[in-house]
Amino acid sequence: MPMLKGSNVPVPAPAVRVELGWQAAPGTPDVDASALLLVSGKVRDDGDFVFYNQAAHASGAVRHEGKRPAGGAVTDSLTVALDSVEPAVDTVVLAASADGGTFGSVPGLHIRVLDAASGAEIARFDSQDAGAETAFVLGELYRRQGAWKFRAVGQGYATGLAGLATDFGISVEDPAPPQPAPPAPAAPAPPSPPTAMPTPPPAAPPAPAPPMAPPPMAPPPMAPAPPFPAGQPAASVPPPPGQPAPAPAPPPVRLTKVTLTKDAPAVSLTKQGGTSGAMRVNLNWSGGSAGKRLGKKLGRKAMEAMGARGALLPPSGELDLDLCALYELTDGAAGVIHPLGNNFGALHAPPYIQLDGDDRTGAVAAGENMTINLDHQARIKRILIFVTVYAGARSFEGLSATVTLQPQHGAPVEFSLDACTVPSRVCALALITNTGSELVVQRESRYLVPEPGVSPQRTIDTAYGWGLDWSPARK
Repeated sequence: MPMLKGSNVPVPAPAVRVELGWQAAPGTPDVDASALLLVSGKVRDDGDFVFYNQAAHASGAVRHEGKRPAGGAVTDSLTVALDSVEPAVDTVVLAASADGGTFGSVPGLHIRVLDAASGAEIARFDSQDAGAETAFVLGELYRRQGAWKFRAVGQGYATGLAGLATDFGISVEDPAPPQPAPPAPAAPAPPSPPTAMPTPPPAAPPAPAPPMAPPPMAPPPMAPAPPFPAGQPAASVPPPPGQPAPAPAPPPVRLTKVTLTKDAPAVSLTKQGGTSGAMRVNLNWSGGSAGKRLGKKLGRKAMEAMGARGALLPPSGELDLDLCALYELTDGAAGVIHPLGNNFGALHAPPYIQLDGDDRTGAVAAGENMTINLDHQARIKRILIFVTVYAGARSFEGLSATVTLQPQHGAPVEFSLDACTVPSRVCALALITNTGSELVVQRESRYLVPEPGVSPQRTIDTAYGWGLDWSPARK
């Protein structure tokens, strides 16, 4: 139900999905959803901030699910298990931040609260008065007499996500200031022309000073003891005997993220801090009107006549894309991860890549996900992440997708696919390469057209020179 600013409605569901949405248009800034868990108006610590760089609260009650294209619109979603929110938390603030512009340039900004189980809409608030703000509190979930409610807020901030977060008590890492250029060396002054000067007469030697009695001896003043040994920070000073060492202060929250584009297609995960832990690769896609029409109106024979060549139409009739990967390890082992033949991989054994599941309709909120174990990155030579059209559409034409690589440590890396203008059923998304000193992600966004009788997987193998042996497989 649509709401006015300041109004509230009961939230009867035990868990909700919060969708922040807007219309995609040229020049529209990127928008991100976030949540803050408050106790009496403030966070308890930086862990109470859930956003793209900190995707889940320690309690598991609040999670950032990521972006999802939907026709001409985009959503960024959060899930909140209200029955799992810690008793001390009385409010969950639901916010948005704009990257690369202001909310005055974001058409159709709104927030929806949905029942996580049924998908039924509980509340909707459309922002109508956005201007120069770069961050917005669109709404909040709050407790009242043991029950949860949602309030439409609509409060803007001109200081971005950092200003919003610090206002609620989050410590934010300051970006490194630009180093000033060294001053240019001053040009040497031109030598003065020689001039004739009279030579002064030699000075008379000074008269000797009379002897003085030595001052009385006094002890030298004691210098005050420094608060900590020179060259050491205060935190490194050992505590007095018998006292435990203080816990080190947690690092401040990092708000940086990386968006790959044609002009800046690569980034080093190593330099971003992604050197260990699990990295989730997420594909969120939307069939749009063209893909849905194909899936709903065309039967299997028609699909095969259009070039699907034996692909199975999902029972729902919707579009079915598959997230896949080719891998090569440093010991020469190579292979493919994809849903065909249940080749889902393994996370703690070679190839250290695992496909989480197979979204056959595009209706799964979290999209399709693959996890890479960066603890074993020294054994990984290269990984090519790609996507294929398994059923429901002739090609990627008319489809849209967003790819996000979320390391456990370090900034997320995201990009959108370019528009497809060829009859392609396989697209290379990203190439991850171990150079020996760092792990580099290269945006590919490369559409390939299989030859007649050649599978999309074999097509991508040929294009990138993997050299695998292929045999027919299906779901």
